[in-house]
Amino acid sequence: MAFSQPPLPFDFNALEPYGMKGETFEYHYGKHHKSYVDNLNKLTDGTELADKPLEEVIKIAFKDSSKTGIFNNAAQVWNHTFFWNCLKPAGGGTPTGKLADQINKDFGSFDKFKEEFSNAAATQFGSGWAWLIDDGGKLQVIKTPNAENPIAHDKKALLTLDVWEHAYYLDHRNARPAFIKNFLDQLVNWEFAAENYAKA
Repeated sequence: MAFSQPPLPFDFNALEPYGMKGETFEYHYGKHHKSYVDNLNKLTDGTELADKPLEEVIKIAFKDSSKTGIFNNAAQVWNHTFFWNCLKPAGGGTPTGKLADQINKDFGSFDKFKEEFSNAAATQFGSGWAWLIDDGGKLQVIKTPNAENPIAHDKKALLTLDVWEHAYYLDHRNARPAFIKNFLDQLVNWEFAAENYAKA
């Protein structure tokens, strides 16, 4: 059973009015994400990992230094699929309901959360990710390098932002802080984060 690349949850051009060009998705989804899927299938073909769920492959490969290539590609397949669902046209704003209440409880306020999340995304050196996670009932912001993700550490991801340079260079050049602000102001899909929180 080959691993597959799920379709984007929106058209390539759907986020153009909100600061992300269709060209960004042509490269980011159409080339980068696709290459991770293709590489993962090549690396796992004929192995015991080929028929396992993606999250299980990530956990197994993370603990085995001989499977670093598999981990990197498997985690990036999962990370990107998750990230696309963290975006939506006319997103941004503030969460509501139980997730909003928990953010206020664990961070002090939504503004404090935004400050902590933005700082994590801005200060991740080189390539990586910023995450909002549920760690045993407490919300936290973390950052991870390269392909690393919360699954590898048995944590529950609620939301992520890709801060690899290819995620924002066509839209913002080297201005990562502008990309982070635009994500929080116009793109973040709080409904998706709330669904993940409800399942945590």
